[in-house]
Amino acid sequence: MNELPFDLDSLLELTSRAGAETLKWWRSDLDVTDKADASPVTAADIAAHQLIARGLQQLTPDIPVLSEEDAETPFAIRQHWQRYWLVDPLDGTKEFITGTDEFTVNIALIEQGQVRFGVVGVPARDSLFWGGKGLGAWRRLGHQAAQPIQCRPQGSPMVVVASRRHTSPEQEALLARLASHGDIQRVNIGSSLKFCLIAEGNADLYPRYAPTSQWDTGAAQAVLEGAGGQVLGLDGRRFDYPQRSTWLNPHFIALGQIDSTLLASLQLGA
Repeated sequence: MNELPFDLDSLLELTSRAGAETLKWWRSDLDVTDKADASPVTAADIAAHQLIARGLQQLTPDIPVLSEEDAETPFAIRQHWQRYWLVDPLDGTKEFITGTDEFTVNIALIEQGQVRFGVVGVPARDSLFWGGKGLGAWRRLGHQAAQPIQCRPQGSPMVVVASRRHTSPEQEALLARLASHGDIQRVNIGSSLKFCLIAEGNADLYPRYAPTSQWDTGAAQAVLEGAGGQVLGLDGRRFDYPQRSTWLNPHFIALGQIDSTLLASLQLGA
């Protein structure tokens, strides 16, 4: 990965340190504040953000940082960014608040509107995922040696991952179409772990017809693509990250190695 514009070991260490910072507040009494969009934010979110922002500035001083907790850079400036870091210091804040271990730290490198590389830390599970399209993907548990990961050939039953908190009529209609091709097992899990579950070969598909923001998906998309998977918009094209005035993503479907018949049943680009 010498072609990447940063030192990988330093980035992985930074992600781990940010995760350790969040654990100082995990399963403790927390003051929770609602942001303007009514999403919650805690001291853990802010502390992780500050640590990551400082670390990335030291690691790559010429690459700007866009974080969920510091997203006030005007579009007039951002529209000229050709490369930047896209950060969610604590994805799954609601899961964090309720005490589950399904929260993540996410750092993605965006170039020319496409995700190039990403790291997903899972602090409460002491694990890291990282990778990028054409670069491969890896998982490291604790202090064990990193292991390459890869999407599995489509399983039977097909495992579909979904959000614990979000569904929609469109998603349920899609699941019904998929069920007509065979058995489906549905797994509910929070945060960007949904992508990682596919990347490590434990699930097949993740449809998302509910709101997400760019920082929710960038790093995990990179991991999944490195593992041989895809994230597609409903137009059937690779999911991208163009500079625009809103942070909200369009709907998408993340998938591993599903067969062509099932891919056609998703009706992407229709």
